[in-house]
Amino acid sequence: MSPSDLEFLCALVRARSGLVLTGERGFFAETRLGPLARREGAASVDELVQRVKTAGDDRLMRAVVEAMLIQETAFFRDRDVFAAIGSSVLPALAAAHGTVRVWSAGCAFGQEPYSLAMMAADGEAAIDLDIFASDLSAAALEKAESGLYTHFEVQRGLPIRSLLRHFEPVDDAWRISPRLRQKVRWRRLNLVDDFRVPQPFDLILCRNVLAAFYPPTRDKVLERLDASLAAGGWLVLGSDEPAPPGYVAAGPAGVFRRKMALVAAA
Repeated sequence: MSPSDLEFLCALVRARSGLVLTGERGFFAETRLGPLARREGAASVDELVQRVKTAGDDRLMRAVVEAMLIQETAFFRDRDVFAAIGSSVLPALAAAHGTVRVWSAGCAFGQEPYSLAMMAADGEAAIDLDIFASDLSAAALEKAESGLYTHFEVQRGLPIRSLLRHFEPVDDAWRISPRLRQKVRWRRLNLVDDFRVPQPFDLILCRNVLAAFYPPTRDKVLERLDASLAAGGWLVLGSDEPAPPGYVAAGPAGVFRRKMALVAAA
């Protein structure tokens, strides 16, 4: 891939997703876009990029950007974070609000929202979660909504008791129960866009999504997440991702609580 084509691709990915490609960008692009080039009938990745540059095909642009996304996830990823959510965050929110509104932003293939649903179902006290999950990738959301996972995927972080209780075997894979699938509402949403939510959430998880974002874009996304969170709500980011102003650390690295506004004395 020529330097100019690579710069065009990096600029497209940054503008459409916020992701900044670093390191071996050419090798990464060739690896990620090779399968898409074959599906689109292009002779090479170079030809695919030329089509994107000249055709102005929005569908193809979205496909290229989605192919470049880094979607690494697992069930109950970061055990200490889930332990804090299960033992402290959710019980406190349930006691205050009853139903707890949760947003899993950048949910990839769905392991995070399903982990939350399983945790609420398996807790000593019943917690009613209203779970909203979003991702930029339509293909990832299609898999997430199906609830179907390979042996390798369920072996990554999923306790055997949860597998046996909440999944059923389907050929050489496992599907999560309809009861838990119905707990999650899915939506394709680009965090780079000026999104709006109808009601504030009590808990937002946006973990390991923003670290590789273009800094000005990352700051804007954090502002929008902040605007989508209820007063006194909780924000969970990746362990190396700092919270926006107005939050305090409230557990393992990446777990923050929004400061309550001070009320002036009369």
